[in-house]
Amino acid sequence: MIVRDVASTAGTPRHVCGDGWDSKRLVVAGDSIGFSLHDTTVTEGSELELQYQHHVEANYCFSGEGEVVDLSSGETFEVRPGSVYVLDKHDRHVIRAIRGDLRLVCVFTPALAGGETHTSAGGYEPIAPER
Repeated sequence: MIVRDVASTAGTPRHVCGDGWDSKRLVVAGDSIGFSLHDTTVTEGSELELQYQHHVEANYCFSGEGEVVDLSSGETFEVRPGSVYVLDKHDRHVIRAIRGDLRLVCVFTPALAGGETHTSAGGYEPIAPER
């Protein structure tokens, strides 16, 4: 059994920040369960252009209001408490926090190691397989 909380993750190597975002990685690849789980904040007024070429990501919003834009179709979708969006096709997208900080529970597969930050392409590099 793994038991962790956001408060004890803050300030550790599993707490990663970038321009307009903050991520506390509660479950990571080293936990050997096949996915990672993060408590992520996108700061109000922030707009992030991202694309996870090596990962599938599911996002559940529990606070704040924003929108996600699918850059291939131009469609814009509301993101608010109780909504989920899944980047199942490595979708290039923009996430915007419009009212309040956007708070998300994010699940990545394959799992992140825990200390990654976004590359210049807006994603994460794959983890090298263990031998």
